[in-house]
Parts: sequence; C-alpha cells; structure tokens
Amino acid sequence: MSSLTVVLKRVDRIYRPGDMVEGVVVVESGSPVSHQGINLTCTGMVTMQLSAKSVGLFESFYNSLKPQTLLNVEIEVAKAGKLPKGRTELPFAFELTPAEGAQLYETYHGVFINISYSCECVLARKALSRNLSHKVEWLVQGEGVPMPDPSPIPFKITPDTLENVKKRDRGSVPEFCITGSIDSSVMSLTRPLTGDIVVEKCSVPIQSVELQLVRVETCGCADGFAKEATEVQNIQIGDGNVCRGLAIPLVMIFPRLFSCPTVASRNFKIEFEINLVVLLEGGYLVTENFPIRLIRAKDDPNGGVIA
Repeated sequence: MSSLTVVLKRVDRIYRPGDMVEGVVVVESGSPVSHQGINLTCTGMVTMQLSAKSVGLFESFYNSLKPQTLLNVEIEVAKAGKLPKGRTELPFAFELTPAEGAQLYETYHGVFINISYSCECVLARKALSRNLSHKVEWLVQGEGVPMPDPSPIPFKITPDTLENVKKRDRGSVPEFCITGSIDSSVMSLTRPLTGDIVVEKCSVPIQSVELQLVRVETCGCADGFAKEATEVQNIQIGDGNVCRGLAIPLVMIFPRLFSCPTVASRNFKIEFEINLVVLLEGGYLVTENFPIRLIRAKDDPNGGVIA
C-alpha cells in the first residue's frame, strides 16, 4: 500500500505575499513505486454563488460569478522514474506572488463567497494503477495597514428612533431608553470589538441582550448586484432582566476564516456589520445596526495570533 502526503514547513500554514512557501512531498510505500511523474499545483481561487432567491434575476451574473484565479503555480517535483521502498521526501518551494493581473486576498470562508489557497500533488502511474494524490489548504494573510485613530459610535435607542414601526403602532411599544457606544467603527481582526451598553429605563422586563456579527456578501457586475447578509456569530451579553443604569461591557473576538479585512473588488464585496439586539418580554425585539470596517493592523502586537 502506497501513500502520498503534502507537508508544509510552517506548522500554522500562514503565509503573506512575498513569503517562500516551502514543504515536502512524502511518499511512503512497502515496495518500489514506478511513476510517470510527480507534479504539484498550487492555486488560489475566489468562488462565488448566488442565493436561491437571486438565481435568475440577472443573466449577466453567471459570467461574473466564474471563479477568479488569484494564484497558479505548477511545479514538477520529480520526473518519471521509480521511488525506492520506504519513505521518500521530495522538497518544493515557490514565492507567494499573485497571478498576472490578479491580487492576493486574505483567506475567507463565507456563505456565498469563498477565498481559498491550496496545494495539490499528483503522482501519476500507469493506466492499470490508481494515481496517488493529496491536497492541503493553507492560509494567506495581508501585510497589514496602519491602524487609524479610534472613531467611537455612540448610540441612543428609544421608541422614537425605531425605523420599522408605524406611527399608529408606537403607542403599544414599551417605553425604553438604551444608550452606549462602540469604541470604533474601524477594527483590527486581531483585537476584540469593545464597547458598552446601558439600559437607562425599560417599562417591561428584558429577556436577553445579544451582539451579532453579520457578513454582507455582494456578488455581481455593472449590470446589477446580489447582496446577502448572514449571521457569523451571536454572543449573549446579558441574560434576563439586566440592571438599569449599569454599563455592560461589549466584547467580541472575530473568528478566523469566517472574517477577513473588508474587501471591495470589481465583481464582489465582503463587508461586516454589528447588530445589537435587545429582546423584551412580550416578543418585542429591538435591533440597532452598526456598519464596521475590518482591517489587519500592521503594528498589531498580537502578530495575527487571534485571527
């Protein structure tokens, strides 16, 4: 029985543009292995798809939704020949540079947009023998940009500030006043979102206070766009009828792979928003939305450990 494995030199498998991607192709066999060549293909792709409700809206979408190639490197690891019995390690290396006319984006796994990088190795054998292959995914992080000065987002939520409540229905809405702030509208992926919320008053008991991270993915072209918002994660900040006048801290760590720096390209956009949700007794749901911009800070002391 023979096996083939691609092993990258870096344990965390995180690379930045300009880095050397190094590793070995490991072939293990209980007997000598004849082959027609061992080839390694390293690719970076942006794949997009439409949600069920957007399919068929714009015929031109289907051309703009074709996968975009960000990286395409082909390496001949070994010419046709024979490998000895036991374990054989075949080294490879290449510089991480984008394909012609392309740009390297950070690795991101979304619902309708995916940005992924991988290396696939194939050991070709004669027609009567099955080829050996193995694929490994690795991560790309950007160089980072300078962190701008904090730009706090203060908020005050009352029945009068609600946008989707008709005037004739406002009399049935409980009286409440919720204040607080998000510490900045621009945030680093490797630092937690922070802020605070204060329930000044509320005429009915509160059941829950939650903080949601929402991804907004846009696919399309000049003829039209399909925009979809989906939840990434939900954190409960307060459980039950929280104390009035008490500053409750808001803290959220951005998840790796499911978040990335805000991206706006010709055919797609990846943006993020924060929803502050307060659930009141009686089924009332109060939501405040905050668009944010995520970046990877160049001078971050964490060095990309969290995200």
